[in-house]
Amino acid sequence: MLNRIDLRGSTTDPRRLLPRAAMDVSVATEQVRPIVEAIREHGASAVRDATRRLDGVELTDLRVPAAAIAAAEAGLDPAVRAALLESIKRARKVHGDQRRTEVTTLLSTSGTVTQRWVPVRRVGLYVPGGLAVYPSSVIMNVVPAQVAGVPSIAVTSPPQKGTGLPNVNILAACALLGIDEVYAVGGAQAIAMFGYGDQEGCEPVDMITGPGNIWVTAAKRMLRGIVGIDAEAGPTEIAILADDTADPRHVAADLISQAEHDPLAASVLVTPSLELVEAVEQEIARQVAATKHLERVTEALTGTQSATVIVDDLEQGLRVVDAYGAEHLEIQTRDARAVAERVWNAGAIFVGAWSPVSLGDYCAGSNHVLPTGGCARHSSGLSTQTFLRGVQLIEYGRDALAEVADHVVALSEAEDLPAHGAAVKVRFAQ
Repeated sequence: MLNRIDLRGSTTDPRRLLPRAAMDVSVATEQVRPIVEAIREHGASAVRDATRRLDGVELTDLRVPAAAIAAAEAGLDPAVRAALLESIKRARKVHGDQRRTEVTTLLSTSGTVTQRWVPVRRVGLYVPGGLAVYPSSVIMNVVPAQVAGVPSIAVTSPPQKGTGLPNVNILAACALLGIDEVYAVGGAQAIAMFGYGDQEGCEPVDMITGPGNIWVTAAKRMLRGIVGIDAEAGPTEIAILADDTADPRHVAADLISQAEHDPLAASVLVTPSLELVEAVEQEIARQVAATKHLERVTEALTGTQSATVIVDDLEQGLRVVDAYGAEHLEIQTRDARAVAERVWNAGAIFVGAWSPVSLGDYCAGSNHVLPTGGCARHSSGLSTQTFLRGVQLIEYGRDALAEVADHVVALSEAEDLPAHGAAVKVRFAQ
């Protein structure tokens, strides 16, 4: 079912040969521009209009009533409640350990530089609700923001036809996390509402995070600079680096699990073992036939973005996965931890046979909002640090400034900015 790419003996840059889902954000940006601009000018009325046209939902109030959030929690299935609470507990523990502390560097008896970490004042968190709904994404966005100390947190998720509200499990997750500012808005209109406010109660935010479809990504691109954004998320992806010790049932199941997200989802197996390739293909055929979302999974696995990549050995395999920079990378090899520690580029690395990507989606404690499309080569996933800004306090006394005064003057003259030097010299003039 998977396409095959044979890189054995190849000296070509793998980035030229590896599969990737096509997603033209620039075209989508022009298509969402009228929506974003209308919301900037007209606020809530333009949000309602876009929701009516694009989602087929007529909204009176954009904000979800507190009673609806409480009712969602009250009606939550006990097993789902227990799973969400465990996920929250583990995420709080992991993200709590990410919190940086203030550091003061003493440069002289009266000269210090202090690095403070200050949370963003207000954030808007987007939770998808299209082909699938993601209460887990509520946790992955809200927990690091709360741990960072963000004082104002708002969540938005698309309204469901019939209720005009976000999915009930998404609302319940918000309730469990103590989030009461929730909006029934999706797509580009949700991003624009957070960026500009809706003139009816939703204040503009300072940062927007959370994954979404191409329309969400396009709107984020338009608002970058007006607000901070976490990333331009593309279709989800998994790469598995495996050798002949990997269990083909596990490999096939993990490739299928990622294909379940979206027809554009990418599932890539990198291996030097032809025996594993054959066994995985047989397992995929068997397991896909029994999966719930057969059509979606089949389209993703047979798409040009998914493939089996055959390499000479694990050394070449490491070069290939580094070039690919997967959102999720599984290592299913001998000495998996040692191999994983040699990887440079991945959003998150899942080590060994007992660490599937689906664990990270829900209950590992790690964050599942990760860079896609090769952006792991330069970007990180969502974390506590995403919501913190480094602010430096520079405090020098007279003696400390005197120690470097001549150096400041020399550099200011070298850069032909003599007033910079004069600002120091005037302090020592008699």
